[in-house]
Amino acid sequence: MAIPISQMWTVASYVLKQRMQGRRRYPLVLMLEPLFRCNLACAGCGKIQYPAHVLKQNMPPEECFRAVDECGAPMVSIPGGEPLMHPQIAEIVAGLVARKKYIYLCTNALLLKEKIHLFEPSKYLTFSVHVDGQKEHHDFSVCKEGGYEQAVEGIREAVRRGFRVTTNTTLFDGADPRSVRAFFDEMMALGVEGMMLSPGYAYDKAPNQDQWLGKDRTRGLFRLILSNRKREWVFNLSPLFLEYLMGLRDYACTPWGMPTYNLFGWQRPCYVLQDGYADSFRELMETTAWAEYGTESGNPKCANCMMHSGYEATAVNDTFGSWRGFVSTIRATFAKYPDPAALQELAAARVEQHPWELVQIGGGGARERIQ
Repeated sequence: MAIPISQMWTVASYVLKQRMQGRRRYPLVLMLEPLFRCNLACAGCGKIQYPAHVLKQNMPPEECFRAVDECGAPMVSIPGGEPLMHPQIAEIVAGLVARKKYIYLCTNALLLKEKIHLFEPSKYLTFSVHVDGQKEHHDFSVCKEGGYEQAVEGIREAVRRGFRVTTNTTLFDGADPRSVRAFFDEMMALGVEGMMLSPGYAYDKAPNQDQWLGKDRTRGLFRLILSNRKREWVFNLSPLFLEYLMGLRDYACTPWGMPTYNLFGWQRPCYVLQDGYADSFRELMETTAWAEYGTESGNPKCANCMMHSGYEATAVNDTFGSWRGFVSTIRATFAKYPDPAALQELAAARVEQHPWELVQIGGGGARERIQ
């Protein structure tokens, strides 16, 4: 099982509580960026494009705790930059564990073996290791020869010490489905708890703008990767989000589902777009023009985005928003998808038989193709 029962119960209880209180918009995961500095210069990342004086800054633990308390989300993802380069990262993690937040510390694992003694295994702490595919592909993606071996060594050491470990993989245009499927086998053999997937997205600050997937290509790629999947593969994602990536359902973005707090404040509207900052979480939620974001808004910046940060929250809310969503999740968890050609024919046939039905989900929406 990719996610412990205690974590699933915490998230389910939180979502149901928000819905019972009539809250239309609420966060699911806080993206907490305590620094932008990194020890890699990946082609698909724009975080290290900031000037030197910004890259030298570290967010104090007290500010991290204040943002987490203000947001109230049950889960906290700590990306960067490279969080293990923060001189007080162990103190930050310990403070969040004390608050019983489920933490995903995102790392390229280059420093994991060196720093791992600073942490204690806990059900609240997961090392989410960035691995973008098999050795050749990963090293090319992160622009570092030997990066894959170092990531694998870090994963092995963390698993050996009893830590929760997941992987985080971003897929770009040109990804080989056969290689990605072989990569899943490699990660499962290492003993990781689950794998997270997301298509790359061409946000403005990313240096390489030629490697991004459009929506049609994303769906085609994920159909090839996830059809006839092995039972041994475990994903740290909502089964409904995986179906969304395959083109089996159409979701509206929930841009407030994973708000970002970083050195500049509360980032509008989401992790990848930068349309200004708010001074408080309340200001972010109440003054951001949410209708101007998401594919359905017509905003050209959002036209091809299918990222986890925008659509996973919609899928989770779909699961707990109705009995239909819950049953769909159970069905998707155990579904046996046919080969890609048959899958495409099945989806086309079902679309003709059942018109799309819009379902409001926490202020977002879902159109389910397979009824």
